[in-house]
Amino acid sequence: MAAAAAGALGLLAVPMMLKSAERASGPRGALASVSSEGKSCSAETTANLDLTLKDMNGASVRLADYKGKVILLNFWGTWCPPCQAEIPDLIKAYETHKDEGFVVLGMTIDDTAEDMRAYAAAKKVTYPLLLMQDDVEQAYGPIVGVPMSFFIGRDGSVCKKHFGPVTFEQVEREIKALL
Repeated sequence: MAAAAAGALGLLAVPMMLKSAERASGPRGALASVSSEGKSCSAETTANLDLTLKDMNGASVRLADYKGKVILLNFWGTWCPPCQAEIPDLIKAYETHKDEGFVVLGMTIDDTAEDMRAYAAAKKVTYPLLLMQDDVEQAYGPIVGVPMSFFIGRDGSVCKKHFGPVTFEQVEREIKALL
């Protein structure tokens, strides 16, 4: 009887969580409405690009240097199987669209620079990999799980927050109107 009650509670909770996610980021799988120029979206929040982070090689990276580009800010970890599964598609999306003003920024939530360098070499990651620091979570809210991605328009608008792994096809859909 307890198992049945727990199952029923779970079935009730899923639609509420999905509805909450829709309110936060628009209908599932869709961008918020695109502006007349097709370069941004209508969004309630703006990405905080006033951060300077370290990359996996110890170099300083200013997020503000990416303003004017379409950014996929991806929170992940080398130990995370869903994160590992999405990396080939993120590499493909980055390589396909980097000349159009698109960048993937991989933000590890708890790996060391040494771990990231070894992982990037083994998986042939071509996009920038950054180290998490406290002000990132303050700027983007709690990172409650990985992978988690933010799609950011050229003007800095947060167009979508995506929980879970993304596929190449999903990235294509999300950035098409922003490029």
